[in-house]
Amino acid sequence: QVQFVESGGGLVQPGGSLRLSCKAPRTILSTYWTLDINWYRQLPGKQRELVAAITRDGTTNYADFVEGRFTISKDNSKRTVYLQMNSLKSEDTASYYCNLPGGVDWGQGTQVTVSS
Repeated sequence: QVQFVESGGGLVQPGGSLRLSCKAPRTILSTYWTLDINWYRQLPGKQRELVAAITRDGTTNYADFVEGRFTISKDNSKRTVYLQMNSLKSEDTASYYCNLPGGVDWGQGTQVTVSS
């Protein structure tokens, strides 16, 4: 299992943007390019849910609630997956996590708060 480090969260006004980063440990440098990686979020009092996914060949998928506002991307040279979030809404307020599909070791996540 791999534990990622999430960053980039913060407080933003409705309609604003944030870019989240998900960095993998150096120990998997040689195999990082083979990984499918997902972004998840957990709203207060709710279960964790899938936000976006990217496969090793760059295919992306998004939850319906994204509605074209978010973009997931992967930079193998930096061992990092990004989640560019635009047109943020108050209902996007959550802790955001990344992980392998089916991964069981979770990082600390990064908190996103959308509020005026």
